[in-house]
Amino acid sequence: MKLPGKIAIMGGGSWATAIAKMILVQEDTINWYMRRDDRIVDFKRLGHNPSYLTGVRFDVKRINFSSNINDVVRDSDTLIFATPSPYLKAHLKKLKLKLKDKFIITAIKGIVPDENLIVSEYFAQIYGVDPHNIAVLGGPCHAEEVALERLSYLTIACPDKDKARVIARKLSGSYVKTSISDDVTGIEYGSVLKNVYAIAAGICSGLKYGDNFQAVLMSNAIQEMNRFLNMVHPIDRSVDDSVYLGDLLVTGYSNFSRNRTFGTMIGKGYSVKSAQIEIEMIAEGYFGTKCIKELNKHYHVNMPILDAMYNILYERISPMIEIKLLTDSFR
Repeated sequence: MKLPGKIAIMGGGSWATAIAKMILVQEDTINWYMRRDDRIVDFKRLGHNPSYLTGVRFDVKRINFSSNINDVVRDSDTLIFATPSPYLKAHLKKLKLKLKDKFIITAIKGIVPDENLIVSEYFAQIYGVDPHNIAVLGGPCHAEEVALERLSYLTIACPDKDKARVIARKLSGSYVKTSISDDVTGIEYGSVLKNVYAIAAGICSGLKYGDNFQAVLMSNAIQEMNRFLNMVHPIDRSVDDSVYLGDLLVTGYSNFSRNRTFGTMIGKGYSVKSAQIEIEMIAEGYFGTKCIKELNKHYHVNMPILDAMYNILYERISPMIEIKLLTDSFR
């Protein structure tokens, strides 16, 4: 296997666009899979993604666009998946080629719905990809700040740290610093949970809870995350590393966070459906809440914030009531 070989971006959203921007600093050309032909036509005509991070300019001569996933996979060695988790299965259903000889990087911060598998497990179990040929891209890093070339930090996790280093070098640059890890499972579950907790932060903001309470919420959230990670994947990790705590904080506090925005709308009285329509983007934490809730039926971890989010988002319990109960449990 050539690593990274020819790199492909799989997805057409903001995070996919930001990753393409980073990769093209060092790579002469990339392949780029986008589902819609009209978006590709507009991208080529305008010189930027017509729908996401429109301020990022690209030399489209350096990009091989295609809406055919089989063509892109066939012509690529490293595949960086950056689609919303609810859409991953639909994209892969079109795939007629095997993925066993490819290096997979998942930049998807979610769980595959219905399967209740983190994305690395999904590729390993369903598509037979060797776990040593699967890497995870972790934060803290908002696509919008990459677009603005603000200093950002990424962690690349892979069981084979030598492979992680190769990918880290391809993503690093003047405004992107990278580090490596082998905690694929912990980082993936952490990235799912931080979206859930960002929704909680948004709901509390919408309910007019102040900064003092937000700090307590985030403190309890990292403790809750730590309990869950230690149960599902008990290794020696420090959750105060930036890929865990940093990603939680930026997603919980940043105005760029779609999960926080989604939560804020719920706190202000929007229904789940109306909030989803309004933000026009996928709030991964909505799906992650249900998936982790299902998984926790097996693990029985004490997760009051997760339970409160599930009650609000899926059981239609009043946010005011649920958050009041949550505040009484915090210290």
